[in-house]
Formats: sequence, C-alpha cells, structure tokens
Amino acid sequence: MVRESDRLIRTDVPHSARIWNYWLGGQDYYEVDRIAGESGISVYPDIGTMARQSRKFLIRAVRYLAAEAGIRQFLDVGTGLPTMQNTHEVAQDVAPESKIVYVDNDPLVLAHARALLVNTTDEGVTALIEADFHDTDQVVTEARNILNFNKPIAVMFMGVLGHARTWDDVLRITGALQQAIPSGSYFAMYEGTTEDPRLVRLSDYYSKTGAVPYYVRTVDQVREVFKNLDLVPPGVVPVNQWRTDSDATGEEPSAAWGGIGRKL
Repeated sequence: MVRESDRLIRTDVPHSARIWNYWLGGQDYYEVDRIAGESGISVYPDIGTMARQSRKFLIRAVRYLAAEAGIRQFLDVGTGLPTMQNTHEVAQDVAPESKIVYVDNDPLVLAHARALLVNTTDEGVTALIEADFHDTDQVVTEARNILNFNKPIAVMFMGVLGHARTWDDVLRITGALQQAIPSGSYFAMYEGTTEDPRLVRLSDYYSKTGAVPYYVRTVDQVREVFKNLDLVPPGVVPVNQWRTDSDATGEEPSAAWGGIGRKL
C-alpha cells in the first residue's frame, strides 16, 4: 500500500537529503540530485570531505554520549537518509537497551526510515516520529510516548538547523528542546559555517537549485545555541577536531562546527 506521503516524493527536483547522500558516497539519489551534487562540488570541492567529517562527528558524539556520559535515550531531530552507522546502531552497540527516537517530516526520508530504521536489539527501542522540527510542541509530545523525560536524554540536531526559516527560529527550536529535557541531559549539534567562503557560495548556489535552502551560520551563532549549557571539552570546534580520531590527523579544519553541551 502506497502511503500518502510517499506520493509526494519528487524525482524531478533536487532533494537535500539525496544530494547529501551523493556527497557521502551513497546510492540513494536520482540523476537530478547527482547533477546538483556535481555542480555543488564545482563550487566547493571539499563538500564531500565535509560530509564525511560530519558523519564521523555524529558517530563519535553518539559513542561519547552512550559510553562516557551514560545516556540511554536519544532524540535525533532531522534524521536524514539512513546510512551506515546510524545513531541507533552506534548507541545500541554500546548499550543494547538504548532508546532512539528519530524525527523527520520529509516524505523520502520517512519512506527509507520505515524500511531501514528498525530495532537492532531485543532490549532497545528504535522509533520514528513524523514531525516538522519547527513544531517543537509536537516533537516533545510524541517523543514523550517513547522516552522518559524524567531521565537524561540526548537531543541531536546534526546539520539540519540550516534549513530553519530564520535564526530566531533556530534559537526558539533549540531553546524549547533544551527546556523540555531534564538536568543531566545533553544537547549535540553541528552546522555548516561561514568560516569557509566557498561554503557560503555553495549555500547561495544551493538555494537556486530548487532544493530547500540551507543557510550557513557564523561560529558565534553556533556557540550561542550552547549558552545555557555546560560545554563538553573541547567545546564548539570544527567537527574534525572534536575528540578527533587518528585518521583525521593533518586534515584542514572543517567548515562544519559543532559540540555537545550538558544541561545542569
């Protein structure tokens, strides 16, 4: 049976999640996405590197949260297309009892997620909420059906807040989620920044392709999201410098900056 949301998938217009999948070296894209992706590479040749650095940051962040911070509940907002080492796979590899709730409202993402984001352990839970991250009340209300908001939760926004309509929206969204989680919880995010002018040019180009615009932020703006949290060392830094794996040695600083903060 074809879901109503599945009928909304467009293959004639570039799609942000599919373009990102192309830059990551995946296979879940169409020709229109490949063309847009190649055009993006011509503007910013290092975009594939940044995409891979960002994915490695997500993996390290989740592993830190599960293994070192002891978090067993994750709210991953703006899931994107499933790829290797998704949040639930990393968390449940460390702690099989972990509960992971993904949030997205993109028809393509939802179709893939329904097929691929399934439980990996008998003890744990992996669930999907269909919601727009601008509607924080819906996100929190539906997440409460699965997660215990009296116990620590890790909220994650990994490279998706660039799609927020305004910077005020970013502060409202992140503030609402930070307020909803209890003390001892964590907040993790990264965003593409204006540190590399080529990424700014790519953002301008991207908005003309027909895909949902992505607005790069300043490093100060990224830091502002963490202003009420206790930052985990090394703070807000290029994603390939956050508790860096040895394979990142010698890399230039990434244009994507991020960090993790703890709610006191």
